[in-house]
Amino acid sequence: MRRPGILCAGFLLLLVVAASFSLRAADKPLTEKGKIEALIKHLENLKDATFIRNDSNYEAKTAARFLRGKWQAQEKEIKTAMEFIENVASVSSTSGKPYVIRFKDAREVKCGEYLRDELKKLEKEKPGKPKATASRLEQGTHELGR
Repeated sequence: MRRPGILCAGFLLLLVVAASFSLRAADKPLTEKGKIEALIKHLENLKDATFIRNDSNYEAKTAARFLRGKWQAQEKEIKTAMEFIENVASVSSTSGKPYVIRFKDAREVKCGEYLRDELKKLEKEKPGKPKATASRLEQGTHELGR
């Protein structure tokens, strides 16, 4: 009859241990690969934004998929988030034209500039702290600090 109590206690202990590992992982700063993934995910989740690559318009999810594929093709050469921005996410390797993000209000920002600004914000955030600017950025009200 005591088995349910032992099983319950064991389950609770397992939950406590798992939660402590989870909290420790949240306290660690992002790796460079983690920063790149966060930047791609951020672009993927932009609302009401159009990506312009070689004079063609793309939805956010399509642009993110393209940048992820381009990064994976060069992953051995790309070691930092800044290298990702400079060598993958700023300019077309085919035409040399910059990638551009057009927001709902018709404002356009070069993708490289936008991502450099977003990277600064990522690097300033404390690990595990919720991102306060996410909804503002996703709505395209992002302003570059110039």
